[in-house]
Amino acid sequence: MKKDNMSIPRFRLLLKLSASLVFSFCLWLPVRPLASVWGAQPSPKPSVAYGVISNAAAPLWVAQDQDLFRKYGLEPDLIFIIAGTATQAMIAGQVPFGLLAITHVANAVAAGGDLTMVLSFFNSLDYLFVSQPSIKRVEELKGKTVAIGTPSGLPGLMTFMVLDHFGLNPKRDNIVLSQIGSVPARMAALRAGSVEATSLPPELSQEIARERFNVLFDAAKENIPFQGTGLVMPRKLMKANPQLAENMVRALTEAVAFIHKPSNRKTVEGILAKYMKLNRPELIHEAYESMLKALPRKPCPTLKGTALVLKLMAQYGINPKAAQLQTDDVVDMSLCTRLDESGFIDRLYQGW
Repeated sequence: MKKDNMSIPRFRLLLKLSASLVFSFCLWLPVRPLASVWGAQPSPKPSVAYGVISNAAAPLWVAQDQDLFRKYGLEPDLIFIIAGTATQAMIAGQVPFGLLAITHVANAVAAGGDLTMVLSFFNSLDYLFVSQPSIKRVEELKGKTVAIGTPSGLPGLMTFMVLDHFGLNPKRDNIVLSQIGSVPARMAALRAGSVEATSLPPELSQEIARERFNVLFDAAKENIPFQGTGLVMPRKLMKANPQLAENMVRALTEAVAFIHKPSNRKTVEGILAKYMKLNRPELIHEAYESMLKALPRKPCPTLKGTALVLKLMAQYGINPKAAQLQTDDVVDMSLCTRLDESGFIDRLYQGW
């Protein structure tokens, strides 16, 4: 799953600068009464907010470009809004669906919001935990400095997961967690020796090896369950308008199957290049390959992965209230499980 895309810095900057304008524009537009969105009759044009321009959003883009939404009677508006603002818009009832990380759902629920994750497009981490050549084991980081990005971001969560996995505690073991943000900045800090370790995306593996940094932990190889980004909606909508909720889930589940079908590779790569503004074949290839590794064929959320994220959120002060939440408070498996048990998902993969 691509988290940092260094190939499109100007594009990402423009998106960040325009995010507040987009949200303000959405607020200015006349909002449909909630009854029309959550009422008995399905709304054919529900808004779907997404806060990442990465391959995590690929199921949305594929469903749009391949008319899978329309197949299930939907014509949604896909709206880019930064994740925190998208969460607020959903809680306010202005956007019924969102592509959000589980951390945003947990924060909303802990504050009394009505959101739940029903599909998952990211059930494992593929980050590398990398150190200076002199550091051979994770346990040697006691008294050292680790660059983490933002605490609630994927590099931060990856770092917390690794430290927890090896029984380390930053306070007890005097590990300084430095909030150095971007991938280039964390890589530069590692090169300069100002930090002893950090989490980096897998596409830097060759560069890491060439510069003789040590990979202390490869999350993809360890295959530790981790709940990341997925489809989020209010529970109220699921109860009041179950057909709308199910149609959205069916369209995106079929998009996931479309992505995994080998014969669709060129089409999917074209969609990734289009939406992520990629123009170099190697970047398109890497985006596609990393997506396949992280995207589950049956896109049901992972309860173990959700429990781990909630634990890390509470343990590392991202949101202490996360300790009071159970997995069922932030994840609803019912729609995905029903489609799975009915044979709907298996049929999507038949005939390959």
